[in-house]
Amino acid sequence: MDNAVHSLSRSGDVLFLMLGAVMVFAMHAGFAFLEVGTVRRKNQTNALVKILTDWSVSTVVYFLIGYPIAYGVSFLVPAGQLMGNNQGYELVRFFFLLCFAACIPAIISGGIAERTRFWPQVLAGAIFAGLTYPLFESIIWGQHSSGLQGWFKITFGAPFHDFAGSVVVHSMGGWLALPAVLLLGPRMGRWVRGKSHAIPVSNIPFLALGSWILAVGWFGFNVMSAQTLGGISGLVAVNSLLAMVGGVIFAVIATKADPGFTHNGALAGLIAICAGSDLVHPIAAFFIGGLGALIFVYGFQWEQEKLKIDDVLGVWPLHGMIGSWGGVAAGIFGYAGLGGMGGVSFVSQVVGTLLAIGYALATGFAVYFVIVRTFGLRLEQEDEFRGSDLAIHHINAYPEDAVSR
Repeated sequence: MDNAVHSLSRSGDVLFLMLGAVMVFAMHAGFAFLEVGTVRRKNQTNALVKILTDWSVSTVVYFLIGYPIAYGVSFLVPAGQLMGNNQGYELVRFFFLLCFAACIPAIISGGIAERTRFWPQVLAGAIFAGLTYPLFESIIWGQHSSGLQGWFKITFGAPFHDFAGSVVVHSMGGWLALPAVLLLGPRMGRWVRGKSHAIPVSNIPFLALGSWILAVGWFGFNVMSAQTLGGISGLVAVNSLLAMVGGVIFAVIATKADPGFTHNGALAGLIAICAGSDLVHPIAAFFIGGLGALIFVYGFQWEQEKLKIDDVLGVWPLHGMIGSWGGVAAGIFGYAGLGGMGGVSFVSQVVGTLLAIGYALATGFAVYFVIVRTFGLRLEQEDEFRGSDLAIHHINAYPEDAVSR
């Protein structure tokens, strides 16, 4: 009887996490369509191929290298050992956490769009998914977490808390993207003699579709981060919802219903709430998401027009800055005195977030500097002018239009 109950429990966990993995896997279609809708028509095919290729390469390197680094589990054993006595739970856990690791190159892709060579960026994504991200994952969530997290607890009163990856995934991805964006430089025509010439998005419906796919999948990203059926939390679900709509409403008001900012506002809210989604009160979640949207709206404008950084999808403010805000916000609104669950330290959250930023910038600059010097990262001027669809894939997003001319 006990064996039957155990088997049923583990089967439920496997199914629960498998559903979460599929939902987060679907988010990569959201990344793709968000980029397709933002870039020009001559770069839409590249966005689709790039995201799928990055996902596929990330799967291989995370299976062979990244997951063993992060959690000390190797899959290079007979299939019977992989199944064990828990219905292969570790395998589906790999699938779920792979979806997080593969977000890193997907995030970076949006910042460096329209001017990047294909294979050098795939190589960079493989390094990040197979080495850079898992090393940080191991000290926050994984096999080496007891050392750093123990130090946080002894020194500041509580471990660094990041339930679903505001910092570990999103901040990491956004800050890794920044060195690539800076080393590449702006797209041709983005600034002419110091004057800004904004490049319009190509397709609002595709951009909106990408946002919707990401938003729906995000409930798998956040809720299924419990990783067991017994750990599921209705608080995480409702906090994710309230943060998302807070992001939308604040973005609509701040930009007079600009569609690009509105749909990215939903994502800003969801990124901001990941870290503290299991801690804060739903009302706090609404304002965490809303403030996240304002960070994106004004951060994107500051980045583009003041700093003159051509970050096409605004991944540095959206993922980097807002992911960092999410980590800090968990240390503010997670306190019981503000309606949260408690057991969190503001100082731990700040120090952990700064550690992630420093690590991402250092490794990002190192990887991209070597790639720029050895392989080159930017398309030739003629290829960038033609568009990466024709230059790299030899077909544009609308082949019938080219034939009918």
